[in-house]
Amino acid sequence: MKLVQPITVSRKSSVEERRIALYHIYQQVLERQPYCYEQQVLAKAEKDFLADKIGVRRFLKELGHSTVYLNAFYFNASNLKFLEWCFKHFMGRAPVDQDEIRLYCNILMKKGVQAVITAILDSEEYRKVFGCFAIPYAREQSHYVSPKAYLETQILNREYIEQRGHVVPTMYWHELGLNCDAGVCRHPEADEVLDPPVSEMGEMLETELLEFLKTLDTAKAREVIATLSSKQKEALRKAIHR
Repeated sequence: MKLVQPITVSRKSSVEERRIALYHIYQQVLERQPYCYEQQVLAKAEKDFLADKIGVRRFLKELGHSTVYLNAFYFNASNLKFLEWCFKHFMGRAPVDQDEIRLYCNILMKKGVQAVITAILDSEEYRKVFGCFAIPYAREQSHYVSPKAYLETQILNREYIEQRGHVVPTMYWHELGLNCDAGVCRHPEADEVLDPPVSEMGEMLETELLEFLKTLDTAKAREVIATLSSKQKEALRKAIHR
């Protein structure tokens, strides 16, 4: 996979460079550009960002705390799906495991929705990966600790709003063997689908997963393959011998 060239903004950046950065921030966080009425809500934060009064991380907090972001991703979604979107938008990856989801779910329930976004942006991981100047982005292969973590993130990053609904995170519908591609989760057996055709996106993910495994040494590859379920190993075997 081609490495991402981070887009950064510093005190030396021109107003035009900051306008370009705003475009990419909205694409990363909102997955679109704001509507006219939403721009009124974000007007002050935009003005401060363009005038170099606030930086990237502060603007991300303002955007994440705003009704623009919460209307799009929180109020009409389950808490679990909202947390998954927060990781996608602000961390550039999917949640690693249920422990991480549980940690941030506790923050959400005890301290509120804005505290979750603040916790992510103030985390040591965020500071280490993106710092104060870089716009969050989908991270490269070398970041992921296992093929499963990489696969979940690739699926999430290719997911458009409402494509898989507002309730079940990808981690859970994979573990439950559900198909949520149409926005409504169903079990394949309910449709009597024994061997469904592989979608174009599925083929791309399989190819990237195989390339990821090739980057590991033999011992490491065996270690991460051991973390896969029998069903996942069979799917990987079919992909290799296709």
